[in-house]
Amino acid sequence: MTQMRIFAFDFNGPAHLSAGLWRHPEDRGTEYTSLKYWVEYAKMLEDACFDGIFFADNVGYHDVYKGSVDAALKDGAQIPANDPAYLIPAMAAATKHLGFGVTSTTAYDHPYALARKFSTLDHLTNGRIGWNVVTSYSDSAAKNLGTGVQKAHDDRYELAEEFIEVALKLWEASWEDGSVPADAASGTYTDPTRVHPIGHQGKHFTVPGIHLCEPSPQRTPVIFQAGGSSKGVALAAATAEAVFMNATSKAGLKKQVDTLRAKAVEAGRDPSHIAVLQMITVITAPTDAEAQAKYEEYKSYVSYEGAMARYSGWAGLDMSAFDPDVPFKNVKTNAGQTMVDLFSKMDPTKEWTPRDIADYIGIGGTSPVIVGGPQTVADELASWVNETGIDGFNVAHGVKFRDIKDFAELAVPELQARGLMRTSYDGPTLRENLFGAGQARLPQDHPGAALRDALYAKIK
Repeated sequence: MTQMRIFAFDFNGPAHLSAGLWRHPEDRGTEYTSLKYWVEYAKMLEDACFDGIFFADNVGYHDVYKGSVDAALKDGAQIPANDPAYLIPAMAAATKHLGFGVTSTTAYDHPYALARKFSTLDHLTNGRIGWNVVTSYSDSAAKNLGTGVQKAHDDRYELAEEFIEVALKLWEASWEDGSVPADAASGTYTDPTRVHPIGHQGKHFTVPGIHLCEPSPQRTPVIFQAGGSSKGVALAAATAEAVFMNATSKAGLKKQVDTLRAKAVEAGRDPSHIAVLQMITVITAPTDAEAQAKYEEYKSYVSYEGAMARYSGWAGLDMSAFDPDVPFKNVKTNAGQTMVDLFSKMDPTKEWTPRDIADYIGIGGTSPVIVGGPQTVADELASWVNETGIDGFNVAHGVKFRDIKDFAELAVPELQARGLMRTSYDGPTLRENLFGAGQARLPQDHPGAALRDALYAKIK
């Protein structure tokens, strides 16, 4: 078994997936506006040899529950939400190897501006940046960012395909290697004969010119994606280098992994060039009994309203329309049946009520939760890897900072002692730490390399 890749999963706000736990006395969510907090976090992760920290982000907010944002505001349910990109330079300056995944949407950003943003971050981190490609699901984002109405699902993915194509052309094909001699003797900072306009004219974007930035250490940031639909899987198979999954069972996850890797082969890519990371929440302590006691304490803080605010936003269904204690099988609506189907896959014998759903997602959202001492946690993580073919995990938390700290101090040494987790880094860039030393650039089978070769063939 190869060493598993481990990322911390977080959000630049007071609370992320867990509902009500910001009230726990050891939760540090209120420190999210402090650079000192995030720098401390980054140092802790690097000391434990995490591959990186992955920042979720959303340019909308949860306003589906009761037709209002009030419940989300009250529980800090992914709002307030600061931009995570501004944290990265400070966290990078305090570390040498830790990677940073940043979510940015193709729905409301522009590829020309986004390419500049990520080239800048790649320079400032010395090649440790990744872009998590999302197409956005929030109607509130569409309303507030001027488009008014959200595009249909398949249309969002069609736009995303072209968006990524434009960004890849800017990163890979505009500035040649060696285009910046910075030669004082000849008075040439950049050789204009080696900088080329990309000449892109498509259905959604027209970008005729050159990239604003000189090549960064990775050129293209590591491309992350988390789409689970058929369109999302196809896009990930074609362009992603790391894919985050959130399956509720090992059998379901294995099916998703096998499908993704098969699609990658169909797209002409080596499936090993995609790292698959499952979201997981880990509650650990020195012993199984102590971990279980901690978990039970956490459950006492779960907010029903906060959980429903999140789930209503994720599902696009106002959960206030249903009695909290009536099983969904008694709700005669298509939407209710959809909710039954989703949760019945986890436990077909259980009659799920909205309150049951709130209890389940209250800690760690919809991710599986592992509760136990270091040996139990290591056993279970190894089982997920061995039985599904994933490469590692995106580790979420119940209590902000505390749970990742406990994972770093308790679970990581056990994983390292078993040879299941790194004890040193492979290289200076995020791509090298995911795929091996010397692999800082996109592999030749990635479409970004093909775009570069095609454009250079026209020029030469």
